[in-house]
Amino acid sequence: MKFTKATNYALHTMLALIDASSVKPIGVQQLAQTQGVSPTYLSKILTRLVKAGIIESVSGANGGYHLSRKKDNITFLDIIHAIEGNTSMFECDFVHGEECSIQAVMKEAEEKMESYLKNTKLMDLVKNQIQN
Repeated sequence: MKFTKATNYALHTMLALIDASSVKPIGVQQLAQTQGVSPTYLSKILTRLVKAGIIESVSGANGGYHLSRKKDNITFLDIIHAIEGNTSMFECDFVHGEECSIQAVMKEAEEKMESYLKNTKLMDLVKNQIQN
């Protein structure tokens, strides 16, 4: 199981935005520089997060991005769905007449992973980093 690099960048970007949530918006240039990625590429990722309603874009000289939701309510699954979409990771292409038993196992595993990611908030990670 593998998520795209875009998800990796999105999660790290969200940690930066959560950390700076009470300050002014952060520009794409600064966010990109901290991760060593091009601003153009990161802008595409940020657009997906904006469309998902997780962050907001602020235009102007002091513009950038900031959270549009309470930082305590943002889950790993929210970010992953914003970037990767909601489609299943495994689809059986064989016709069995009934549900494929392999598909059933994979679906159950995916549901357990999604449940874990839905119950794990990015703030949990921030709090753990502060304590250590």
